[in-house]
Amino acid sequence: MSSSNISEIANKVKQAISRKGIDNPISNSVNIYSNEEKIKKIEECFTEILNMLSLDQTDDSICDTPSRVAKMYINEMFQGLDYANFPDMTTIDNKMEYNEMVQIQDIALTTTCEHHFITFDGFATVAYIPKDKVLGLSKINRLVRFFSKRPQVQERLTKQILVALQTIVETEDVAVHINAVHFCVKARGVMDQNSSTATYAYGGKFLEDKDLKKQFLDGIKRN
Repeated sequence: MSSSNISEIANKVKQAISRKGIDNPISNSVNIYSNEEKIKKIEECFTEILNMLSLDQTDDSICDTPSRVAKMYINEMFQGLDYANFPDMTTIDNKMEYNEMVQIQDIALTTTCEHHFITFDGFATVAYIPKDKVLGLSKINRLVRFFSKRPQVQERLTKQILVALQTIVETEDVAVHINAVHFCVKARGVMDQNSSTATYAYGGKFLEDKDLKKQFLDGIKRN
């Protein structure tokens, strides 16, 4: 995907994440295919998977499953792999000169573990201290959603959100927390029904100011 196909801010975020070495392990070899071609190929591959599972694909409940899965992968679950789908991130000038923490809690996220291609889901808390720019609150939810729509690991997802927001609002003063339940732990392997995983990423003042970090974490605990 060439940078000409994506917005200016999406390209800046893409470059920033690449410089940090935290982009997803994406092969450029598939970029020669259109989404329609990708859907067709995934459909063919998933048909073979169902064959190997001895499922009868003439059954009316299963016959359209390969098509459903292929469209779901490209158009929904993994649309965040394409920066052309990056959400609008228009900022406004910080004319009110607000310089305290803005903290958004309970941002629901659902994503897919890249190790087993099974769901993990939970909630994100994102905070930043504005400098010259302020971002609409719903944009932060959309940012979390975009990076969730990829095969992921939670640690990378946490850092991607941090770096993306730093790039958009042009400040290092950003903090991100994610708490999620992994179904590769819950539904297979150890089959632990109760555990969750918390990850954190901090930048700027959140690294330097212990009281500010405590304020961020206390907000999560109270909620």
